[in-house]
Formats: sequence, structure tokens, C-alpha cells
Amino acid sequence: MPGADPPHESDVVVVGAGIVGLAAARELALRHERLRVVVLERESRVAAHQSGRTSGVIHAGIYYRPGSLKARLCVAGARELYAYCEQHGIRTERSGKVIVATGADQLAALDELQRRGRENEVPALRRIGPDELREIEPHATGVAALHSPETGVVDFAQVAASFAADLAQRGGQVFAGCAVSSLKPGPGSLTVEHSAGTTSARAAIACVGAWSDRLAIACGAPAEPRIVPFRGAYLRLAPGRRELVRANIYPVPDPDLPFLGMHLTRQIDGEVLLGPSALMAGARDAYRLTRVRPRDIAQTLGWPGTWRLAARFRQTAWRELRAAASRRAFVAELRRFVPELRSADVLPGPVGIRAQALNRDGSLVDDFVVHRTERAVHVRNAPSPAATSALPLARLIADEAEALL
Repeated sequence: MPGADPPHESDVVVVGAGIVGLAAARELALRHERLRVVVLERESRVAAHQSGRTSGVIHAGIYYRPGSLKARLCVAGARELYAYCEQHGIRTERSGKVIVATGADQLAALDELQRRGRENEVPALRRIGPDELREIEPHATGVAALHSPETGVVDFAQVAASFAADLAQRGGQVFAGCAVSSLKPGPGSLTVEHSAGTTSARAAIACVGAWSDRLAIACGAPAEPRIVPFRGAYLRLAPGRRELVRANIYPVPDPDLPFLGMHLTRQIDGEVLLGPSALMAGARDAYRLTRVRPRDIAQTLGWPGTWRLAARFRQTAWRELRAAASRRAFVAELRRFVPELRSADVLPGPVGIRAQALNRDGSLVDDFVVHRTERAVHVRNAPSPAATSALPLARLIADEAEALL
């Protein structure tokens, strides 16, 4: 509701109108008919940040450590998301994915991915050889691959808007252009301070992505993990070269990193995205490379984990920097899978920011993290596959919030 002011009182205030925040608000509204739920979003629209700036892949649950929240919620989430989209007339496409090993040195890692996929009960996952890889993706090459036919694509911003519509049908409201500055618990209630004034609530849920650590720590949550923003830039295939990619072509990822690596994805609209790069950013909204915010860069450089991470992954950081600075280097990373790809085939693409949670010791947090403080639930880490997992993740968040009501 742009232009309107939030109410002075509510039962639950959700901060952040990304796909996770909207899913959590919707879940609570569906559970409790008379519960007053409002969502406050500082931007002018829903899904303005991570939710609306992805390649739109519905992940099947292959990569994640068995037993982790990511593994459990992704597999269930993909199944539920397909069903939800079918019920609500949102187009999806089960286009499939191949995870390609380009050399014998990657086969052990591919074996581990297959083991994880089977343990996570990923539907129809199977190992294929070079000939079958060519049948599925005629322009791809590799010594072996995993094929996941249940991986798909969707417009996650459209899904988020549908969640907001579901919330509205249950009497909930989304207020855009309303930035939250603090959550202050008191006897029996919590005061949410925002750009339009204050709202008193019984509980709050903070799903603020790249800014999650600030709000959580101010409310008394643990000092770690901290958020370090990574800028992910995409290229896109020129329309006349889109035939190079039928669906999704992914590398075998580095097992020490939570990033899936640069990949090629045909989106739901037919556009083919390449990337993204992963470059530590100078601002938590550095969609322009030149954007640097002093507070953001100070907090990134002032966190001990940043320096420990940089020391551990110097070679990876250098490779990412080269890819971000040079289109030729960017394309060279992807030519390992699609040898016909040339620099002349690509155009500039969109940019996103990954809110990466980082511990003090420099370890990258590789699972969803939810903390609870007095009268508030904080989603501290919800990177990919959070969009795929949004419906079951919302139930987990709602369970935490109900304990505060």
C-alpha cells in the first residue's frame, strides 16, 4: 500500500517484503483468521532485492548437506512451490538441470553430489555420460554429469506478489516505502519505529536480507553471523545465440564454498543468463559497481571473519575479480561447459546482491539461520535456496513467532 501509513497497532509486524517475509506473513494469516498482520517494506515494491534479482531457478535439493535445514526445506519447498504455482496460475517450467564435470579431477565431487541428492530424496536424479549430456544440452561438453529433471524456473517476484495478494485476502497489509529503524520490546508488546512513525505489536519478524545482522544485534541477538555483501553480476546471451542453452547448465561447485558457481540458465521468459560473478561489494545495495557506503564498507572490513575469509580464498577472490573486470575472463569460465560460447555472444545483464552470513572465524554460514529475541524472530541467513524453500521455511518462522504471541 504505497502512500498509506501503517496502523499504530497490530498483532504481528513483518519487516521486509521479500519472498520469505511475505511467505511468513501469509502463513500466520492463514493460521489465525483474526490475527492482524502488517508487512513493512522500505522500498517502493515487494521483492526489490534478492527475491527479485535471481535467475529464477527452482532448486531440487542436490547440493545441501543431508539433515540440514536447506536439504529438508528445499526438497519439500520445490514440491510445494510447483503445486502453489499451478493452483494460482503462475507459470513454471520443469526444464531440468545438468551439473557438469569437465575433468576427471571433478568426478569425486560429482559422486558426493549424487550421494547427497539420493540421501535428500531428490526426485529422478541420475548420472549421465558425455553422449547423453549432448542429447540433453547439445552444446555442452563434459566427462560426466548429473541430470535433475525436476529442477525448474519461475519468476520469483511474481510468486512474492501472489503471496502478498494471499495476505491481503486474509486482511493483512503491505506498506511500501516504510523503512524500519528499530524494534524495541516492552512489557507485553514491542514498538516498531519506522519512517511513518511507530507501530505497537505483540511480535515482530525481521526478514531484511542484507541488513539482517544490524536489526538482530540491536535487539540482543548474537553478534555472529555478520552479513558480508557479495555483488553478483550476470551477462545474458544475445537473442540470436540463445539456442546454446536449453535449460540449466551448472558446474561442479567448490565444496568449501556455499556458492554454486557460474552457470547458464534459461529463464521463464526465454532470456538466458550467464553467471553470476561473486565480488565482495562496497555496499549492501551495490547494484552499481561504484556504489560504496561508508557504514557498509566499515562493517565489512571491521569484521575479523572478512580478513580470515580473504586469506583462505585468495586464489578464488582473484579469479572472481578477473571475471568481474573482464568480459573475456567471464566468458572463459563458462566456455569450459559450452565451448562454442564467445564474448561476442553476450550482452550486459542484471545485478544482484547476495547477503552472505560470515562467522568471526571466517567460515561461511551454509545453512538457514533463525534467531529469536524478546518478542522478535530474526531470519539471519536465507540465501539460495530460500526462494525455493519459502513455503516450508515460512512454517518454521511462523512456529517461532507463535511462541511470542
